[in-house]
Amino acid sequence: MLIKVNDTVEVTAGDDRGTRGKVLRVDRRTGKVVVEHVNRVYKHVRRSQKNPQGGRLSMEMPIPASNTRLVCEACRAAARMGARYLDDGSKERFCKKCGAGNGQIAPLRTRAAKK
Repeated sequence: MLIKVNDTVEVTAGDDRGTRGKVLRVDRRTGKVVVEHVNRVYKHVRRSQKNPQGGRLSMEMPIPASNTRLVCEACRAAARMGARYLDDGSKERFCKKCGAGNGQIAPLRTRAAKK
């Protein structure tokens, strides 16, 4: 999964299609992401000391990562992302529409020295 926390994504399917927002959480095990102001639901909260008034609490719920596209920082379009190795051996994301790099995925890989 090439999506990280604080990336800007655009929702491509569902009720919030076309909405752009910041990624708040990524769950790699289930393949879901939580996007700011997307897939909001009401959670009914009972009165307690922590929440003395009670009522309805609006919160974002996870959506499948396959229903989002990363927004390229260079061309400002929601495009597919790919991964490529750079000349120094590090790995980065890149926009398949304009070819611009969008941040490093993995640090420089070095081979273990033989003993």
